[in-house]
Amino acid sequence: MTDAGAAAMGAAGDAVAGTGPLAALEQDRVLCIVRANRVADPAGLVVALAGAGIRLVEFTFTIPGVLDVIEAAAEAPGGVIGAGTVLTASHARDAVAAGARFLLTPDIRPDVAAAALAAGVPLVMGALTPTEVSRAFELGAAAVKVFPARVGGPAYLRDLRGPFPSARLIPTGGVNAGNARAFLEAGALAVGAGTDVVAPEMVERGEHEAIAARAKSFVQSLGDARSS
Repeated sequence: MTDAGAAAMGAAGDAVAGTGPLAALEQDRVLCIVRANRVADPAGLVVALAGAGIRLVEFTFTIPGVLDVIEAAAEAPGGVIGAGTVLTASHARDAVAAGARFLLTPDIRPDVAAAALAAGVPLVMGALTPTEVSRAFELGAAAVKVFPARVGGPAYLRDLRGPFPSARLIPTGGVNAGNARAFLEAGALAVGAGTDVVAPEMVERGEHEAIAARAKSFVQSLGDARSS
């Protein structure tokens, strides 16, 4: 990892010490990725997930009216709200203004990286190959989202840790309760839980009790890997 990438990690962590995104991610070892046509009750969803052990919740820019969703979710106690599928610097600035405390991109986005650093929020940048991982950290990413993680699975992530032993890697895309622990044991900082926990139709109907049950099962599947 480059010195710039390592410095960015530290700066992002210092900026939100204690209950900040990176501190919470290191403790929980999981973040939840919400994609749906609508979010019936953003704050209620966050409370349900946090109560089940998943405090970090990412609302993607594919959700219609996502800025209003983020603003409502940010009012919920116990959650740490982020914005995902951030494609432009404007997206980044708008998301932070709405209450997002961390940002995620699906790929390498230099303009988003610059906006995140200017705003003082940690950025998780999407990458897959070693070249992309290296570039993400050069741009100041606090962590790298290895996407799609189903391409190669835990073994591929373990191989990435060879040239990047101190890199904070977060596999997403294809992660579920059946393989999440294996990703953590392969060296992931955390994993991204998607439709395995927050099925779009459940989010749209506000079925928070069922979502909380799924979230609890997902967290339990991590076992002692969560505390290692």
